[in-house]
Amino acid sequence: MSAGNLFSSFTLGALTLPSRIAMAPMTRCRATNPAIAPTPMMVEYYGLRADAGLIISEGVPVSPQARGYAFTPGLYSAEQVAGWQAVTHEVRKQGGRIFAQLWHCGRISHGSLRDDNAPPVGPSAIAANGKSMALDRATGQAALTQCEAPRALSTAEVKGVVGEFVQAAKNAVAAGFDGVEIHGANGYLLDQFRCPYLNDRKDAYGGSLENRCRLHLEIAREVAAAIGKERVGIRLSPHGQANDMKPDPEPMKTYGYLAEELQKLGLVYLHLYDQSTSWIHDPDDALLRLIRGKFTNALMLCGGFTGRKAEAALAAGSGDLVAIGKPFISNPDLVSRLRQGVELSPWDSKTFYLGGHSGYLDYPTFTV
Repeated sequence: MSAGNLFSSFTLGALTLPSRIAMAPMTRCRATNPAIAPTPMMVEYYGLRADAGLIISEGVPVSPQARGYAFTPGLYSAEQVAGWQAVTHEVRKQGGRIFAQLWHCGRISHGSLRDDNAPPVGPSAIAANGKSMALDRATGQAALTQCEAPRALSTAEVKGVVGEFVQAAKNAVAAGFDGVEIHGANGYLLDQFRCPYLNDRKDAYGGSLENRCRLHLEIAREVAAAIGKERVGIRLSPHGQANDMKPDPEPMKTYGYLAEELQKLGLVYLHLYDQSTSWIHDPDDALLRLIRGKFTNALMLCGGFTGRKAEAALAAGSGDLVAIGKPFISNPDLVSRLRQGVELSPWDSKTFYLGGHSGYLDYPTFTV
């Protein structure tokens, strides 16, 4: 891929992106209705940010079992598909493009998020020393709560998870999304399978590197077959430690393998998230260079990017697209602000997950 500046267009599958700036996926916990479906507030929220080159939605659980946080809108029911149709219609009306991020939280979860109080699931019965946004059934309020111990998925159930991702991808197309991003990062289910410290399975999904990465690749292969590889991206988080993860002991081997195999599948992009906001800004970083060499379709970078840092990464050829997260929360017109060199508004992290209008729809756009 040739380097381009931040505001140059980019061809991504059948889409022409007007800039290299993507809105990163960000959990906002605003689906406070019984159907756990997108709301009119969410229609407005995404529509206001449609000048992003590409919007990647908040993580969307692919099934009730996939849920890990209260009030995150799913993509497994007719009501949810209808709610997302309103969102994608508004984004498209405003001239935007949007992918759905398909999500399974695995062990980062709590039984209160399911009608039957079913415990979380994971590759193994190893509990996370972390919290999820659980639900107090007595009050209906969400609160950060210690994750419950998971039960290990059977081999047949793992195959069922693949099917859930495929169905959610089909639902996303029906809802009007331009494509989907498979969430394979940040200590959630796919990342849990990859991790040799968490995965002690003895079947085809445990043990060797190839087995531990099998779930990533089976989901990618089957989703691409279902909706077209030009509509499918995937997110990885090398070196990530979020959600009680340990860094991969052999990152060059692991992520080199994944990058090579994902390229063989022809996915339209690979989204790398650097939780530490460090190595991804170094064009000479060995792992970044390795992945860049092995995955030759579009490479999206994320992790602490400002406009200036994004320009530098593109100029160095480190990636083709740059995803920006929190600044999009407090600056719905972020692309215009970056283009004009306008000062950015600060965000209020206390309102990220609280629900309601505050911290969601009350950030103003810039006016001269």
